[in-house]
Amino acid sequence: MAVHAENVPTLVAPTLDGGLPLVIGHRGAAGHRPEHTLASYELAIDYGVDFIEPDLVTTKDGVLIARHENDISGTSDVADKFPERRATKAIDGKKITGWFTEDFTLAEIKKLRARERLAFRNQGWNGIYEIPTFQEVIDLAKRRSAANGRIIGIYPETKHPSYFRSIGLPLEPLLLKALEANGYADAGAPVFVQSFEVQNLKDLSRLTKVRLIQLMEDARLQPYDFIAAGDRRSYGDLTAKALAEIATYAHGIGPWKRSIVPQGAHGALLPPTSLVADAHKAGLVVHPYTFRDEPEFLAPDYQLDPTREYLQFYRLGVDGVFSDFGDTAVRARAMLQR
Repeated sequence: MAVHAENVPTLVAPTLDGGLPLVIGHRGAAGHRPEHTLASYELAIDYGVDFIEPDLVTTKDGVLIARHENDISGTSDVADKFPERRATKAIDGKKITGWFTEDFTLAEIKKLRARERLAFRNQGWNGIYEIPTFQEVIDLAKRRSAANGRIIGIYPETKHPSYFRSIGLPLEPLLLKALEANGYADAGAPVFVQSFEVQNLKDLSRLTKVRLIQLMEDARLQPYDFIAAGDRRSYGDLTAKALAEIATYAHGIGPWKRSIVPQGAHGALLPPTSLVADAHKAGLVVHPYTFRDEPEFLAPDYQLDPTREYLQFYRLGVDGVFSDFGDTAVRARAMLQR
């Protein structure tokens, strides 16, 4: 299913509101700088993204920080600086050995420096950047909004909310306190809150008016809170049967991009599903993840040109994309206006 830029209409993409799709700087500009660092977020903003995305976990003393996982073995130099803190824990039903944020105070976290997680990406920035707090990410977004003359939103994700609740460090009160303190109070605020779990979003919907996004993994997998509760439904069940229910507590969905454009044998693209249209029919925006430039992440049909992937999804009417390479996503979006 070859995708060609010349086949993309010059009209405004058919998003839910008729505007251009958002570009969400996934963990900042994670294709260019170590993820979840202020430098990564700064670069994403320089590229023109609309939102920056901090994944949120907490420290031992209850401070939200930006890390993809509470296990920071692969994204920091923690093993070098605190070798004695290595531990084995069950996180969302999986046994993991590593170093975990909830075992460190913020003061200790600030002694660490970030590292590039993926071996094939540039390792030259390792050891330079601190691990930022959520407040520091908010401060950056506000500061750059004022300096750039455009609103830069934040798109926080609660990571492993059931686990953190189980150890007495629930993320949601900390998140709500931070949002309220910084003026993110309603659906017009430049913020989306996302989660792969369901119940914490339902709980948040009763406590805040900011926009919530239900993330969705592969259709065969289950939200962890469903597993913990003995609920046998999968993400596939949510996609097929429960979009109207999702619309009662969330503003949209964040699906795995292959649930919109599947891949078949040898990575060949299959015809798109009806997910975008179905979600729009339910009044939900659609923000798929994750778009990356590297050849190993591109279907053969795109012929090593990541703009072709963006253009296909933009043409299908997605309302935003999570991208490690905001520069490419913004450049491809500009093609829609030519």
